[in-house]
This record gives sequence, structure tokens and C-alpha cells, in this order.
Amino acid sequence: MADNSQIWVSELNSRSEIRSAFPRSKVHFYDTTLRDGEQTVGVTLSPQQKLEIARKLDELGVSRIEAGFPRVSPEDAEAIQLMSKAGLKAELWGFSRAVKADVEELVRLGLRASVIEAPTSDIKLKAYGISRDEVLRRILEAVSYAKQSGITVAYFAVDGTRTELEFLKKVYLSALEAGATEIVVVDTIGACGPEAAEFLVDEVRRWVGPDIPLHWHGHNDFGMATACAVAAVRAGATWIQGTINGMGERAGNADIGEIALALQCLYDVPVALNLSNIREVSELVQKQAGYTLEAWKPLVGDNLFTRESGAVASQFHIPEAIEPYSSELVRAQRRIVLGKKSGLDSIDLKAKELGLAVSAERRAPILAEVKKRAIAKRGLLTDDEFREIVRKTA
Repeated sequence: MADNSQIWVSELNSRSEIRSAFPRSKVHFYDTTLRDGEQTVGVTLSPQQKLEIARKLDELGVSRIEAGFPRVSPEDAEAIQLMSKAGLKAELWGFSRAVKADVEELVRLGLRASVIEAPTSDIKLKAYGISRDEVLRRILEAVSYAKQSGITVAYFAVDGTRTELEFLKKVYLSALEAGATEIVVVDTIGACGPEAAEFLVDEVRRWVGPDIPLHWHGHNDFGMATACAVAAVRAGATWIQGTINGMGERAGNADIGEIALALQCLYDVPVALNLSNIREVSELVQKQAGYTLEAWKPLVGDNLFTRESGAVASQFHIPEAIEPYSSELVRAQRRIVLGKKSGLDSIDLKAKELGLAVSAERRAPILAEVKKRAIAKRGLLTDDEFREIVRKTA
């Protein structure tokens, strides 16, 4: 758990009518960066890159790593073999359709656990050209075979949030009867709001009983992935599936770091994730996948602890006045930058940072020149540019 002295959120979050709804058991994270995250348009990870990311996920405290979809990718099979020999603490999970040959490939690679997926919504079944009876037959056959082969199965109902409830109930209960031991509630296209996510997880919990582990797998098409995951935990999900940086198809998957931060800081829910490592892992994944996040991205964005505004810089000495949690929680650096919106306090702070002597009467002309240059270049000044201004106004 985080040090509460590093968390400065609203006291309203602590009200009993809010926090009492959340379980106090630890929430675990099932990371699917290496499979669902790689479905981000234009991203291709080599087996060696996947191994490097897996090691960092392990250090982060991820409980399970979805290592890939080996039946359709020889590179994933190679990556799984590398990870299997890496001595990771996290469990390695595979990914399989409700197809016997997919399961056979998991067995060949020595995997002992896997998600098995099959579509359940009528619109998905129509797209695939199969009936409800046929998909149910495939699920039972694949799950039964996996169980007989010694593989632990979490059944994953594709497009579950758009599936008729009675059929979804039948599918989940049938999968459990066939040998699945865990259930994944899936919002494949991010079509669920947090209230609906909470409702569905609560329904599934009633169907399957208190002892079956429930996962939530969501996407961010309406910007609701974190909120839906939090709602799912409130309803009884103990596993959250997601990716680093929220990478994935369309608007991406749920971001496991954001969810861990929200659960831990806003609701005091214990999480099995070490947030002090999250920015390092985020940077590695960006580098390996070849993309750059927006600077205002929650948790890992470059701007989170960077201040340009003079009004905000005047409060910089009291972090809790301008930030909801300490930069130390995520091992980030706080910094002042100079630009159009800077103020006199910004000049003082930057001068002190750089070891420059600036008298009170020099601050105003220095600030005026800073603003002039920032407007002209439509951006921030570098430290060297600031040093030059200070030197010229001496």
C-alpha cells in the first residue's frame, strides 16, 4: 500500500458510504500488453522485446502475464519459450480460441494456464456465421480438452457486455461445468458505462457463486476504461485485465497503472502492483513499441509534475496544494519550466535550480524577456536560453 502521507485526494473519497462498497482483498493484475496490447495498429514486438517487457512487468508486480497467442504466431511461441526460461515470478498465461488445435499448441509449449475465448453476442455470432448452439459446443469441447490436458482455464466471453443475459449465464455456467475455474467479464468494444459494468459483474457473481475468481477486461472507446474497472472491483472482480499505457486496438485497453493508482489512492483498495516502477515500464514499452504518449497522460505523462504557470509556481513549495499525490509515489521529477505563462515566482525557482543569482529588481525585466521569447518561439525556453537572459540583464 502507498504511504498515505503521499496521497492528497479529497476527503469525500473516505466517506464510509463510498469506501464501504469496496472489498478490502487485494486486487491483482493480469497484463495483456504482449498480446492485446500488440494489437495496437502498427505495433510489432519481437520475441526478445517481449522478454524484456515481461521482465519489467515482473518487477512491477504483475501477477499474470499473457505471453501471447502461439497458435497463430510462431514469434509468440518463441517469446513464450524465452519467458518460460526467464525465472519470472509472475504466472505465464496463454491465449486460445475455443479451438482444440489452439489448446494443443499451449500444451506443446508447456503452458499450464490460458484464457480460452469465444464470442457470445448475437452480433458477433452473426459476423462469424455461427449459431449459439455451435459456439456453446466449441466452448465445451475446448475447455474440456484443456482441463484434461492439465491447463487452468479462465473462460473469456467475447463481447459479453452486449450478450443477452440469459445466454451469457448459460455460457458461463457451461464453461465452469466443462472445467473452467475462472471467468472473464469482457467489454470487448468498450460499450459499457461504469454503472453497467458494476451491474454485470454483480450479476455474474450471483450466477457463479462467491468462490469463482472474476476478471474484468475493458476497453477505452468512451474514455471509461478506468472508471469501469473500478466499478467492476466494487462489484466483486478480483482480477483486472489490461495493458501498460492502455495500448490496444481502437482507443486501447484499460490501463493497469491508472486503475491501480485509482484503487489505491482514491479508495484505499490494496493492489498487487508497485507503482514506483510504473514510469520506467511505461517508457520501455513506448520505446519497444515505437510510439510516444501525450504529455498529459495520467500517471506517466511528462507534464504531470511540470509547472509553467506563474500562479501555480507560486505554490510549488507545497506540493499538496497543486498535486493529488506525491511525485515520489511514482518516482517522478518535479520541475519548473519557463514560457508565456510564467510568473515572478517561476523566475525565482528556475534561478535557484540553476544556481543563478537574481536580485528582486531584476526579476521583472527577466520575466518580460522570458515571455517575449516564449511567445516568439511558441514554446518553452531552454535552461541555456534562460541563462543567456539572466546574463544580459545583469
